[in-house]
Amino acid sequence: MAAGEQGVAGAAALRVPAGRRRRRDGHRLGPVPLRSDPFPSGAPTPAAAPGTGAPPSATPAGALPFDLPGPAALRSGQAGRKLVFAHYFTPYPLSLDNAGADADYYTRNYLDPAGENGRHQRYGGLLRDRPLPVPPKDGDWEYANLQQEVRTARDAGIDGFTLDLLSLTGKNWERAQQLMRAAHAVDPAFKIVPMPDMTALDTDDPAVLAGAVATLAASPAAHRLADGRLVLSPFKAEQKDPAWWSRVIDTLRTRYGIRTAFVPLFLDLDAHAAAFAPISHGFSEWGSRSYTGQEGAAADARRAHDLGKIWMQPVSVQDARPNQGIYDEAGNTATLRSTWTHAIEDGADWVQLTTWNDYSEGSQFAPSLHNGHAYLDLSSYYLTRFKTGRWPRIVRDTLYLTARTQFADAGPTGAQSLLMSLRKGSAPARDTVEVLSFLTAPGTVRTAVGRTTREYGAPAGLHAELLPLGPGISSARLLRDGGAPAEVELPYPADRTVPVQDLQYYAATSGRPGWAQGR
Repeated sequence: MAAGEQGVAGAAALRVPAGRRRRRDGHRLGPVPLRSDPFPSGAPTPAAAPGTGAPPSATPAGALPFDLPGPAALRSGQAGRKLVFAHYFTPYPLSLDNAGADADYYTRNYLDPAGENGRHQRYGGLLRDRPLPVPPKDGDWEYANLQQEVRTARDAGIDGFTLDLLSLTGKNWERAQQLMRAAHAVDPAFKIVPMPDMTALDTDDPAVLAGAVATLAASPAAHRLADGRLVLSPFKAEQKDPAWWSRVIDTLRTRYGIRTAFVPLFLDLDAHAAAFAPISHGFSEWGSRSYTGQEGAAADARRAHDLGKIWMQPVSVQDARPNQGIYDEAGNTATLRSTWTHAIEDGADWVQLTTWNDYSEGSQFAPSLHNGHAYLDLSSYYLTRFKTGRWPRIVRDTLYLTARTQFADAGPTGAQSLLMSLRKGSAPARDTVEVLSFLTAPGTVRTAVGRTTREYGAPAGLHAELLPLGPGISSARLLRDGGAPAEVELPYPADRTVPVQDLQYYAATSGRPGWAQGR
């Protein structure tokens, strides 16, 4: 790993509610000159599938309970007007050092409480999960891995990334530019929205930020509206006032010839929507990560629309932050299902999955060691309804299993001294196993939670069944006509005695056997 990489990634700055600042990555800003060709192709674009405008999907046959429409269907007509982006966090790419997963930087320094010379010991290690391991590669492995992430997102039906800009120099900035190249090389229709992170960027000069945005805008992967305006969506936009942002927008127009569609993301929408309305094309917010914290979602979308703005709805899985000592009770997949339902029912124009890969917040949709593809696959189901206006038909029996590997009140036996507690406004902690079934017809589901077994009748369609968490391995099997057309096991046992506190929900799916452990 290059010198300084540890500090950049280890300072993984955290998006937090108003009043809680994120840590900066230590890089100082300077002028960001435009190059005549800052985004060379770097690699040939893969051959497109006939009639789709995009390379064929890499999703294995039978992985999903429904048939995911192809890229062309999800990008045309009504579906093409409803956009889904995933929030990309540059400190956590697929690999940090191109080493094998048994001893790479994630394993040695982020998952191990003693990693990085013990700097994360107080909270039991920086991370509790990591990207699904990839084998070492020859050549430009960082660029190849970014291409792989783009393919994975595209194959799940996602339209592009919102790109968190933590710094305008150094490794995070370099990775941001690489991602722009990778997106266009993999699929020219996959777009990137620059998201300057105003809790991390160390500049008060609008011209400096405008120059950096213009550099990214030189890439054909930068997302533009049909009228040519570049979409710019700063995180915690209220960190600067509307007059400051007007100077950024004016500089982009007068110095670089770039017209802007400004879509600020707020941590406090109520306090700032009216003031930002005159300069904005749309609004977004970070949102709650608990299933009981979604009551205001409909009002937020309505406020944006009443002001004549588009609304980008946050959709999330969960949130657990060891190094801040906070977490939200996600209720297994309840937060995921609730936030997607609000996006659909409240008339959101765009969706932002928060996040693609911020493992320091435990909020990742991206395939991970402890979740496989489960959360991304579930999101594809709701995404299809959001974009097409129709629920996809369930054609394969599929079971999803989620549970924690410890009880919410378990005290760690190791040296961890900073423990996570529930964030204000969260649902109460619960200890449950959830079986989420997608069935083509009614059936009997047999479950095992440790030594406790039971059976229940599950209806056709989507159904969530909750079971008490118990020590040991959890599993579920669909029984029908003397066979078992779907079965799933979560290969991480729950225990009452644990070395570190880990309050993320782990997940597995019968559609991808073996993926839960990266197999």
